[in-house]
Amino acid sequence: MTTHIDELMTFLSGSITPFHAVEVMAKTLQGAGFEQLDQFDAVRMTPGKGYFVVHQGSSLMALRAGQSGVEAGLRLVGAHTDSPNLSVKPNPVKGRDGCIQLGVDVYGGALLNPWFDRDLGMAGRVTLLTADNTLLTTLFDTARAVAVIPSLAIHLDREANSQRSINPQKDVVPLVMLGEHQQYDLKTWLAEELARTDSQWQGARVMDYELSLYDTQPPNQIGIDGDFIASARLDNLLSCFAGMRALIDADDAEWSLFVATDHEEVGSASTVGAQGPMLMDALAALAPDPKLNRMMRAQSWMMSVDNAHATHPNYADRHDDQHSPRLGDGPVIKINRNQRYATTGEGAARLRVLAERTEIELQTFVMRSDLACGSTIGPITATETGIPTTDIGIPTLAMHSIRELACAGDIPPLVALLNAFYRRVA
Repeated sequence: MTTHIDELMTFLSGSITPFHAVEVMAKTLQGAGFEQLDQFDAVRMTPGKGYFVVHQGSSLMALRAGQSGVEAGLRLVGAHTDSPNLSVKPNPVKGRDGCIQLGVDVYGGALLNPWFDRDLGMAGRVTLLTADNTLLTTLFDTARAVAVIPSLAIHLDREANSQRSINPQKDVVPLVMLGEHQQYDLKTWLAEELARTDSQWQGARVMDYELSLYDTQPPNQIGIDGDFIASARLDNLLSCFAGMRALIDADDAEWSLFVATDHEEVGSASTVGAQGPMLMDALAALAPDPKLNRMMRAQSWMMSVDNAHATHPNYADRHDDQHSPRLGDGPVIKINRNQRYATTGEGAARLRVLAERTEIELQTFVMRSDLACGSTIGPITATETGIPTTDIGIPTLAMHSIRELACAGDIPPLVALLNAFYRRVA
């Protein structure tokens, strides 16, 4: 277990944005012997060897080639690289009273209260025009706290603990420095920061960027007995790590595919989201013949792996009494008959058989009937591909907060379950 936890901590520390997460996964896969390709091609692949492709810097697919033909079907694990955050606006600089601030958009369904009074870094992707008029894109990370959203003192808002609501336009405006905002330009500062760390950016101009703020507090194993993992972006980087780690370890697996897409938190409708063409293009490259492709998809099975809601000890009534996942009791089958999750009775049964054969305990989650249920890439992927899909995940507290909580003991069983899934134990 210690190995998985240490690896997860390293992965989370480096994966501060989807772009950085994909870079970390690509390096990890290369270190494990996977070869990077522009696109998959079953004819040119060596059985047992691993391959991966990167799409637009924020999505990735990794494949283990099988011994038999692809018509026997694939085992797929899907997760997503994005998490709710505060995204820097194109013209963000504002301020008053001698303070310079940045305007931000709320990306996804972020829980906003925990973002106040945090030491925030800034990271993402920057596109520059170099001195020789070449347009290039690079990753960016301040690697230090450069912003904070101060709370209003209780003396100025006596009802803060009972009635305060948050206006994302007015209240969530990070403070970055002192000065007059009319004299400050973010793009100029970005260019200077990049040139300071790498000479290739000397004289370059920043043309645009995709930047977000992140909590600089590192992930940590906490609790008197070290029971918990506390970190930003556990939803859904924990699942990305588990799917990737399981595939690396499944060196004797038949055709197996790990898919990490972007933009799940905002609906997956993008070129690199689960609703985009990325996966179907990959399946078409593996089986170009339409009849063979349909046969392959019909014989495939996918696990959509995304965090599940653990029962909060302070709010146990927010769960259905018979479907209340507990931290430390293992992976969770997620079920919703209104198709917010893709799990079918047959898929759940197959998963239970797999778990029994690997001696892994499973839990079941169903949302209370009087509360709205969230969704995953599962129903979207099943709709786009026709591949039977089962939704599972690790029980988590504080989902969509700036810092989420999972159980360290739940991580090895998830990796083991996905590894057995890839290897067709059941």
